[in-house]
Amino acid sequence: MTVADGLPPSAGAWPALDLLARTPCRDGLLFIDLETTGLAGGAGTYAFLVGCAWFDGGSFRIRQYLMSNPMVERAMLGAVAELAGEAGTVVTYNGKTFDLPLIETRYLFHRLETPFAGLPHVDMLHPARRLWRGHGVDGADDSATMFDAGGCRLSTLERTLCGFEREGDVPGFEIPSRYFRYVRTGDARPLEGVLEHNRLDLLSLALLTARAAQLVEEGPPAVRTAREAVGLGRLYQLAGRLDEARRCFGLGCGISASAPGVPLPAGGDGAQLRAEALSSYARLSRRARFFDDAAAAWSCLVTLPGCPPPILREAAEALAVHHEHRRRDPLSARSFALQSLQLPLSASRREALHHRVARLERKLADASLPTSAQLF
Repeated sequence: MTVADGLPPSAGAWPALDLLARTPCRDGLLFIDLETTGLAGGAGTYAFLVGCAWFDGGSFRIRQYLMSNPMVERAMLGAVAELAGEAGTVVTYNGKTFDLPLIETRYLFHRLETPFAGLPHVDMLHPARRLWRGHGVDGADDSATMFDAGGCRLSTLERTLCGFEREGDVPGFEIPSRYFRYVRTGDARPLEGVLEHNRLDLLSLALLTARAAQLVEEGPPAVRTAREAVGLGRLYQLAGRLDEARRCFGLGCGISASAPGVPLPAGGDGAQLRAEALSSYARLSRRARFFDDAAAAWSCLVTLPGCPPPILREAAEALAVHHEHRRRDPLSARSFALQSLQLPLSASRREALHHRVARLERKLADASLPTSAQLF
């Protein structure tokens, strides 16, 4: 994937960003990434480097604002505000939790109006979690993922999705000490790697945003893995686009005709993902009144090795309902209800299942009684 692949239409905003942000976005994307003096936040934490990037025609431009010492912070914030005033939408990675709250605190400290208050904000961490959580992820050590229990490290995603491997990158935990060394000695050489780290983060953020927008725009034909299919289904479901969500979940669990080209991860992670895809597909199929499709998915779940108990219980109960009320097969319904009773249940759910079993046994008993025609 190249920078050219990330160009939005007329350097504006991808239409799919509205779905990723769950709010209307405007033309003029501004990508922002901070390097700070610490990860704890609060009034004592500075953003000593504010990296900004945007598309300008066919070019991707990056401007980095470096605070040479704390005395020039106000001037730096003013320069950032001037650039942000021309933007229509802000794009960050973990910005809702970390970057924007931190820099807005610095604007408040200087009694300046924050330029980001009225801008739509796309925090790509959240779509990335849904689309690529665990996608070859290793340990986290940078500010974007120290807060990310899901493990969607930006540098790892750029390697697995964009095919780019960083060499000699500065670890995130070293960045504050390098800045303090620069302030203390005046030697800017330790900051060279920090500036490059920030530049690559901005480039990766733009490419990641472009990939996510492409997925949402093109739908199921654009997915490469079952994980992407399930993640895209989650995004469509949140947006209320249930037919597209159902197709994605079907692709992710192997029910779709095109599923053979979508690989599942190996081991227990693959079983978990398949269980999630099957259960989501079954729920949406039932909601759309495709009852046989839902039953087929539930049937796959009750035989799936490693299926999580809550999903297994839901599948067995759904099949009991399906066979009792739609198939008129009380014997099969009773079998699935009894299977549900073997799983961990709340007291109310267990009582309801006992009532179901008793009702089904009465139906079976009534069916075995001879009719008047048989008696004579």
